Amino acid sequence: MAFVLLILGLVVLTAGAEVLVRGAVGLAQAFKLSPLIIGLTVVAYGTSAPELAVSVKACYAGQAEIALGNAVGSNIFNILLILGLAAAIAPLTASRQLVRLDVPIMIGVSVILWALASDGILERVNGFVLVSGLVVYTGVLIVLGRREDKSDVPIEHPKLQSESPTKPRLGLASLMIIMGLALLVIGARWLVQGAVLVAQSLGVSDLLISLTIIAAGTSMPELATSIVASIRGQRDIAIGNVVGSNIFNVLCVLGVSSIVAPSGLDVADSAIQFDIPIAIAAAFACLPIFLTGGRVSRAEGVLFLSYYAAYLIFLLLSATRHPALEGFSLAMLGFFLPLSMLGLAMSVMTWLLPKRVAR
Repeated sequence: MAFVLLILGLVVLTAGAEVLVRGAVGLAQAFKLSPLIIGLTVVAYGTSAPELAVSVKACYAGQAEIALGNAVGSNIFNILLILGLAAAIAPLTASRQLVRLDVPIMIGVSVILWALASDGILERVNGFVLVSGLVVYTGVLIVLGRREDKSDVPIEHPKLQSESPTKPRLGLASLMIIMGLALLVIGARWLVQGAVLVAQSLGVSDLLISLTIIAAGTSMPELATSIVASIRGQRDIAIGNVVGSNIFNVLCVLGVSSIVAPSGLDVADSAIQFDIPIAIAAAFACLPIFLTGGRVSRAEGVLFLSYYAAYLIFLLLSATRHPALEGFSLAMLGFFLPLSMLGLAMSVMTWLLPKRVAR
C-alpha cells in the first residue's frame, strides 16, 4: 500500500504540474509576456510546484525532514542529473543573462540557505526573507525582460510549442490553473503518506527518502522539460529551467515551508554538514559555464551524472552503515574528485588556448 500511494502521488503530482504549467503559460501569453520571462518564471516556477506542494504538506504533517530534503534533494537532482543528462544529449549553451545573473543568484541563494540553517532551524523570519528575495528576483527578471533585445530572446519554450498562436482564453487558462493546483494538493498528500510508510518499513530516515525518491519524483516536470528542450535544440531553456527551478526551491519552497511550519523548519545536522553543502557544490559545478564561454560540453554532462551516482551511493552506504563506506569515501577524496578537477581544468584550457593563439 505504501508503494501504491507513492506511485499514485508521483503520477498525480506530475499531471497536476503539467496542467498548471499549461494554464500559467496561457495566462502569461494573454498578458503578452516574452518567452524568456515565461521560461524563467512561469514554467520554471510551475515545474517546481510539486516541490512546494509536498514540502508545505509535510510541514503541516510534522515531517520537517521531508520538507527540507525534498527541496535540497531536488536542487542536487536538477543540476547533477537533469543538467548532466541534457548536456550529455547535446552540448548546452547559456544566454548572457543566465551566465551573468541567474547562475550567480542560484549559487548565492544556496550559500544564504546554508548560513540561515546553520543554527539548526529556519525560523519564520528567515522564511519571509527568502520569499522576499523571490519577489525581488522575479521583479528584476520582468524589468530585464522588457529591456531585452529581441535577438537575445531564446527559441520558444517546448511548453509553448503545442499552444495555439491565437490569444488564449483567460477562462480556460484560469480553470487549468485551478485544476492543476487541486491535483498537486492531492498528489502531495498521497506522496508524503507513501514516503513516510516506505521509510518506516525500510527502517531509514524521512530525510533519506525525501533526498532520493521524493526529490526525483517531484523533479520529473523539470526532467521532461529540459530533456525535450535539449533534443529540440532549445539548449538555453534546458539550463534556464533548471536554474529558475533551483532558485524557486530555495526562496519559495523552503521560504513558505518555514513560514507555515508551526515552530519553524528544523534542519538536521546531517543536512547542514553534508546535504546542503553538496547542493552548494552542485551549484558551483555550473562555474564551467562561466569559464568555457557559456557552454556545457558532453564531457561535463557525463561528469555531472557521475557526481550524482556517487552521491546516491554515498547516501545508501551511509544509511545502511555499510563497511564499504570508509573505502568509498577515501576513493572519492583521493581519486575521483582530483580526476574530476583535472577534467574541468583541461576543459577550461581547451577553451582558453584558441584565444591565446588568436592573439
